[in-house]
Amino acid sequence: MLQGASRTVTQVVGVLLLAVGVAAFLSVAAVRHGFFDLQVYYGALSWWVHGGEIYDYLRPLTQYGFTYPPFAALVMLPMAYLPWLAAIVVSVIATVAVTAVLFWWLIDPISVRAGWTRWFALAVALCLVAAYEPMRETVNFGQVNMLLLFLVAVDLLRLLPAGSRWAGVGIGLATAIKLTPGIFIVYLLVTRRWRAAVTSMVTAAAASLVAGALFPDASREFWTEALWNTGRVGELAFVSNQSLRGVVARLDPEHPSTLAWLALALGTLALWAWRSRRAAAAGDEAAGLALTGAVMCLISPVTWVHHLVWLLPAIILLVDNAMAAPARTHRRRLLLVAALVGYALLTSRIVWAWEQDFTGLDGFLGSNTYVWISLALLAFLPVRRRLVAPGSTAEASGVPQLDEPDGRAPAAERHRVGRPLSVR
Repeated sequence: MLQGASRTVTQVVGVLLLAVGVAAFLSVAAVRHGFFDLQVYYGALSWWVHGGEIYDYLRPLTQYGFTYPPFAALVMLPMAYLPWLAAIVVSVIATVAVTAVLFWWLIDPISVRAGWTRWFALAVALCLVAAYEPMRETVNFGQVNMLLLFLVAVDLLRLLPAGSRWAGVGIGLATAIKLTPGIFIVYLLVTRRWRAAVTSMVTAAAASLVAGALFPDASREFWTEALWNTGRVGELAFVSNQSLRGVVARLDPEHPSTLAWLALALGTLALWAWRSRRAAAAGDEAAGLALTGAVMCLISPVTWVHHLVWLLPAIILLVDNAMAAPARTHRRRLLLVAALVGYALLTSRIVWAWEQDFTGLDGFLGSNTYVWISLALLAFLPVRRRLVAPGSTAEASGVPQLDEPDGRAPAAERHRVGRPLSVR
């Protein structure tokens, strides 16, 4: 008992020291954006409720306006009736809350397998993610990225593995709020989860139709004009655009090649489709979430740094795979180093060293660092076979519990269970 109390005290002190270290790092490294994007949403919605057209609004002295579909405006509408400080509080609390839940789902299997205290593993992970550049940018801009990731994760990590008839609703809602999560509908189609795919499409269509019925003028303007006005989004060659389109644009900012971008995007999609089908066949829904999040960042015309929170599941799964490998093996060391390097680079703001000049070989390699990480995760993230009984707690989490490069259980575990259980 005394040993357990001593361990708890050590863990509490460790978490407090880590939190202080992260706070010190943020005080130096974090860029304050003054909730810029949240100000755009807040200003557009306030303009709208007072009789203006939401897609005509531009934040004063900028080219930025509301770029999301009308259903997003409907969901965010209560914000217009809140004081500005209250809107900030709601944004931050919502982001932290969904991040904590998502991390609990993804990290709990690691803590169980490694013998770590669950609250300690979660607390450490939350401290580390606070330093992660895409997360701190999401919070400082007042962005909705983690809320959308959470909606998708509910489907892929909870509802789909459980065979729920509601699987697909989260993806549909996320797509209706912001179009880019629609790639997860394609994921469901590619992996032949027909019912969930239909549910997601019906949900997205129904949400859009409801918004269209309530706000016909705004819907007409979005689908016919605002959606196609790329100037409202920002400069493609800007170093914050860590997508394949950004890579191509930085090669020739004046005349970026659309053909080169399409060729790269199609090749990337082919790799993603192959790996996603392998993940689905193995029952590794967490890998499917991670792979699709990575490809979404790569093929989207604009992937700002804060959008790269979609890479978090992949980085966590690198650690999960490492801890599932036998101790002191090359595989465990390699995966832990990969997770550490990926996390460190994505925390470092390294791409901003080439913000003003991304020419030359060093500019090409350095200004696109986050793109290379996304590509590496898409190509090499391990896919594991689920070897737990359907309907169990571990099965419902959507996170495989055992791991081998060839999809088999370790020898001792194979002896214990006899053979892999059914894989859907």
